[in-house]
Amino acid sequence: MLKFAIVFYHTSWKFANSRWSRLSRGITLMKRAAPIRTKESLVLASASPRRAELLRLLLVNFEILPCQVSEHRLRGESPEGMVKRLALTKARMGRRLRPSSTVVGADTVVVLGNRVFGKPDSVEEARRMLQCLSGKTHFVLTRICVFRSRTRLVDYSRTAVRFNKISDQEITDYLRTGEPLDKAGAYAIQGAASRFVEKVEGCYFNVVGLPVSLLYHLLKKAGFRFDG
Repeated sequence: MLKFAIVFYHTSWKFANSRWSRLSRGITLMKRAAPIRTKESLVLASASPRRAELLRLLLVNFEILPCQVSEHRLRGESPEGMVKRLALTKARMGRRLRPSSTVVGADTVVVLGNRVFGKPDSVEEARRMLQCLSGKTHFVLTRICVFRSRTRLVDYSRTAVRFNKISDQEITDYLRTGEPLDKAGAYAIQGAASRFVEKVEGCYFNVVGLPVSLLYHLLKKAGFRFDG
């Protein structure tokens, strides 16, 4: 498993915005670049626009195949077991629909202690999540499953994120953006929540929703051809 460490210290709103601005320009350039037309078919079994955007960084053609599954945690299930089960479920659903394709399934959760924060069901739940994360270090877990022919590969990425103290007014202002409601942990590190981030240890792209380098490694290990 490839591991990349990106550590941000003394994050300010101005710094975070300038960094994401540069990253966004890079992703925009990648979008404009012509993808490699591989002979193989690649399928992303996810409805997440962020995962699709990050997958485009691999410069390959792929199909987006939304696979809706219940993302509730089972009783007694560990956070690691939860993301593994959901990633496998999505990949298997995609595999049934596209049996001749290479299929990628992924799931991401935010973990604080033994508490798992998925996507909030309401504004008030998002508020409670952000209050819990304020001033603490939490972890973002993403499990990836790749099916190709008879090969099945599963691996995960784990990133530590520390938030500065967030006031109730700052949380209210952030909730008004509407950004937290479809994000695990009720925040988008690439968006307005970047001003709350003090430190990141691990893969930044994992926090956005897809550890790109890990996926690239798994696809190559599975034998997926990027050379057309």
